[in-house]
Amino acid sequence: MLYELYYWPTIQGRGEFIRLALEEAGAAYVDVARMPASKGMGMPALLARLDGGAAHAPFAPPLLRAGETLIAQTANILLFLGPRLGLAPRAEAGRLWAHQLQLTMADLLTEVHDSHHPISGNLYYEDQKREAKRRAADFTGQRLAKFLDYFELVLANNPGRGAYLVGARLSYVDLSMFQMMAGLRYAFPKAMARLERDYPGLSGLHARVARRPNIAAYLASKRRLPFSEEGIFRHYPELDN
Repeated sequence: MLYELYYWPTIQGRGEFIRLALEEAGAAYVDVARMPASKGMGMPALLARLDGGAAHAPFAPPLLRAGETLIAQTANILLFLGPRLGLAPRAEAGRLWAHQLQLTMADLLTEVHDSHHPISGNLYYEDQKREAKRRAADFTGQRLAKFLDYFELVLANNPGRGAYLVGARLSYVDLSMFQMMAGLRYAFPKAMARLERDYPGLSGLHARVARRPNIAAYLASKRRLPFSEEGIFRHYPELDN
């Protein structure tokens, strides 16, 4: 199976959670919008997939095409990919638990985004800077710890003895938590330096994922786009408390 990933070509964003799963599994995939338009790919191919006139048209990237199947929404794509890539439990109960954790992570990701765009995604950050300072202060002072507390507890209570979030083997949820920790460290280095000492399990999980051969090779490659102030995780010093 050759997978086709459709996502914005210059940012990690939500597409990165899917890239990590594909990279860890060594799956064959094409990052369509990063390929030349002259070869029928690039942004024209991505925009064509967003045609609202198509049946079951997606709202926004990321999108994954697997044969004749086109799937949208990060958690939905990972629910589909997990069993096929060996990155999800075999039992239905385990797969639903993994999906639940991924959806909770999506909630956290939304709050990260809203820390720098609390009013509207259609406005520039500079147009809502005052409101962003208030929102970010609440996020780093209250909300972030609630999410990290939860995932640290999930990790500690996992029958897999705290090595992974779901079961006894690595799953796509662990890869997504790696990305969350990396992004939070980039966006809020001061806040994370203060908070992270209370989450040794999550810090250890991040380190274990980073050492996995396929992930380490991906992180060192040009395929791994850098964090930037155009993506979801943005570092504005004035928001880092």
